[in-house]
Amino acid sequence: MRSTARDLKRYYNPETGGAIRMDTNTNVLGSNPAAVRFLSSQKMNVNDYPNTYSDGLRDALAELYGLERENFVAGSGSDELLDIAFKTFTEWHDGVTVPVPSYTLYEYFANVNGGRTYAVDLTEDFQLDADAMLGPKAKMIIMPSPNNPTGNLFREKDIVEILERSDGMVIVDEAYGEYSGTSMIPKVNEFENLIVMRTFSKAYAMAGLRIGYSVSNTKISDMMNCVKIPYSLNMLSEGAAIAAVGDQDFIRKSVDLVNRNRGPLAGGLKELGFEPFPSDSNFILARSPVDHAVLTEGLKEKGILIRDFGSKRRTENCVRTTIGSEELNAILLEKAEEVISGDR
Repeated sequence: MRSTARDLKRYYNPETGGAIRMDTNTNVLGSNPAAVRFLSSQKMNVNDYPNTYSDGLRDALAELYGLERENFVAGSGSDELLDIAFKTFTEWHDGVTVPVPSYTLYEYFANVNGGRTYAVDLTEDFQLDADAMLGPKAKMIIMPSPNNPTGNLFREKDIVEILERSDGMVIVDEAYGEYSGTSMIPKVNEFENLIVMRTFSKAYAMAGLRIGYSVSNTKISDMMNCVKIPYSLNMLSEGAAIAAVGDQDFIRKSVDLVNRNRGPLAGGLKELGFEPFPSDSNFILARSPVDHAVLTEGLKEKGILIRDFGSKRRTENCVRTTIGSEELNAILLEKAEEVISGDR
């Protein structure tokens, strides 16, 4: 096995059975209706290749954001786009700076591409420290905003300062951007080193189709498209994504549901003794009133899955749950109370 891969561990892969999944932050409204209609109506010639660079989807995204097709790179999930960015802009042994806590796969992509990771702690309120992030002088800086697993947006002024002072590429991962109501996408043509990542897995409710895209100035996107594996996004996924982009009412409905239920869920968690952290996304990170492993295992036994971050630095004894519908949140709170009461 290649030396840079020997310490890798498999990604989170629970036995789910018939459990209620509040661990993956997918859309609790269910499958995207426009995508389902598209897929159910198709009689495609699957002997043909898809479009090499997903031009149809890139055109749809360009119209949505008021940009050009060549500002976009489309691929099989935003994880592929992250991998493309590493392959395009980093050399073997180059450093990559990531905030702590943040998405665990950033370090994975650095490792598999022969790089090294500089982990920089966020401030006490989980915000960026621009000086600290720029300290390692890494070839690439990655930050998710809203941040995963903490849920909060990073201040735009801090992101802009990092962009202006960094000599390397700066990736802003907006996997949950639709829920925050803000984005760095309008600024992609202002910076030579900005790449924004987005996905169809969360607000668009299409995680099973594996669709993602990056947005940047046309020079950066052209470099990435030269490195990207041709045909990596299949024709069914591309067609479904185009249909979904045309149904922004579903996105608004999804965001409204989260905005309506975020406060009541946080309040319910507080009443049970949790310490929930402020969220701008469709999930909440909270410090558990009992041992994190006891809570997550107890909920699993009762048919609910949430994510356990309690053994990681900066999120000690914390768990993360998707913000569900009113009904799902009530079930979660009820079962959490049962676990907590049984542990005391």
